[in-house]
Amino acid sequence: MKKEILVCCGPGCAAGGSFKIAENLKAVVKACAADADVVCQVESTGCSGMCEMGPIVRIMPDDIMYYRVKPKDAEEIVERTVLKDELIERLLLKHDDGLAAVHQNDNPFYAKQTKVVLRNTGVINPKKIDAYISRGGYEALKKALSMTPDEIISEVERSGLRGRGGAGFPTGRKWRSAASFNGEPKYVVCNGDEGDPGAFMDGALLNGDPHSIIEGMVICALAVGAERGYLYIRDEYTLALNSMTHALKAAEERGFIGENILGTGKKCVLSIVRGGGAFVCGESTALMKSIEGKVGEPRAKYIHSVEQGLWGKPTVLNNVETFANIPVIIRDGGDAFAKTGTAGNTGTKVFSLVGKLRHTGLVEVPLGTTLRELIFDIGGGMQQGRQLKAVQTGGPSGGCLPASLTSLPVDFDTLQKYGSMMGSGGLIVMDDRTCMVEFARYYVQFLCGESCGKCTPCREGLRHMRDILTNICSGRGREGDIELLEEIGEMMQDCSLCALGKTAPNPVLSAIRYFRDEFEEHIKHYHCPAGMCPELTAFKINREKCVGCRRCAEVCPTGVISGTGNEPHFIDIRACVGCGRCRDVCPKEALETIPVSLWSRRMMKGSRGYLRAVKTPEEE
Repeated sequence: MKKEILVCCGPGCAAGGSFKIAENLKAVVKACAADADVVCQVESTGCSGMCEMGPIVRIMPDDIMYYRVKPKDAEEIVERTVLKDELIERLLLKHDDGLAAVHQNDNPFYAKQTKVVLRNTGVINPKKIDAYISRGGYEALKKALSMTPDEIISEVERSGLRGRGGAGFPTGRKWRSAASFNGEPKYVVCNGDEGDPGAFMDGALLNGDPHSIIEGMVICALAVGAERGYLYIRDEYTLALNSMTHALKAAEERGFIGENILGTGKKCVLSIVRGGGAFVCGESTALMKSIEGKVGEPRAKYIHSVEQGLWGKPTVLNNVETFANIPVIIRDGGDAFAKTGTAGNTGTKVFSLVGKLRHTGLVEVPLGTTLRELIFDIGGGMQQGRQLKAVQTGGPSGGCLPASLTSLPVDFDTLQKYGSMMGSGGLIVMDDRTCMVEFARYYVQFLCGESCGKCTPCREGLRHMRDILTNICSGRGREGDIELLEEIGEMMQDCSLCALGKTAPNPVLSAIRYFRDEFEEHIKHYHCPAGMCPELTAFKINREKCVGCRRCAEVCPTGVISGTGNEPHFIDIRACVGCGRCRDVCPKEALETIPVSLWSRRMMKGSRGYLRAVKTPEEE
């Protein structure tokens, strides 16, 4: 009997020792091969998806999935599961009812997904081209070689595929426009410069299924008349660069790319350009400048890249996920692809689901799936039973949506309507201990360092926003700051040169739109309701809830918590620095925040004397 052991070697699992696990498994299999009736092969795959439960090992064809595997478990896995068909209970995922999830579809995280783009990721060894071919790889390219450019583009148009890089522009329309312009040479570019905090979808695809992207790019080149293509990949993506470099070499050896594709006389040469890590180079025109060896600065788009792009020639730029969809569309037909998703938003979308969830990782669902389904059905709900507060979609270019809007379908148009956007697919879930003012400040701070500085609205607008938000978080906010933030944000949206500046205010404006009362609480009452801004937070212990476990006292960095075992404890608020460590470890949630305004007047000579004296609303 032939069995296969799949070891997830995506970045998350690799950090947990998956390469060593694969090495140990191979050694054990080799050692017992002479005595075994089972023919076993160990394969290192791309990301399996459920990152926080890694390293993940999957035994096929029995489809047994083990989680949080350690290198020392290799021998037991081979001897018990592979050779004797026994389950190792401690390595199985346990449901809330105590039952174990043996197979992949026993796990709701996987069972609720629809994998089109991720069809091969976590299933095949990305460095073995035959593994990709065995699953229908390059069949779409062979079919496209017998089609006319118009037929290829028409199929993409029928699919309804919209660009997965964030803007959601119809892919077929872009290709047809590029094909209509005369100009030699033409170029095809893959945007793999994934820079959103919390996003790792493109990196996982580049690493786990590089041939699907190559195949999609070659089909695009055939459709628009290009003979040269570039994959722009972030230099930090070491695994992705390694996999793609290996895949390009293998594809050229087999004749799928190069000077004479499969003997047809058609040409498509692909090469990698390593991005330097500038966030602005995710913008199309800045990315093209970077490929040309120039500073990655955007230009105004009154002339589109499909007419004058790379080196002034017609250029089609799509992101990694968009190209990975193309082989499926050409192989199965655009009409079949359009059956998934909703009208105007067809197909699936890959998300990096992260934040305060029980289960985080890489997921793929049909467009139109609600945020609630993503968070609770796939993500398993909130950690430690906390309350959902907000969801950030689209990274620094997107916005936050409150818990009351989680019934919204996730698609390009709906998210934009409510002040957010799809973006590349980052989805960050926040609980009730997230400060929305600090959340907005974090993203503005990030973008201040990533703005190219070419245009004044973006460069200066971000700096002013950062300063205002920093003041609010530090207790120096003033009446009118909220309105000023809105005014600056609207100016940036209207006047900035590129999409970075136009979308940069989104996190701030959406936070104000849905959590204005939290901003006002910071400014008017010098209080951070979430307890995350140290300058505006002090803690007290609810003596009715406190059980005297001493955990808070053990982690307090200033030693201001007193009390004996089994007795309610006490915090000296005059010396409390508001770090919140006590609240993080309290098993009974006995720690409560109190507004600085109620006690700062007594502190002018204390350790936090930099806080100005303020009046309570009653005194005013």
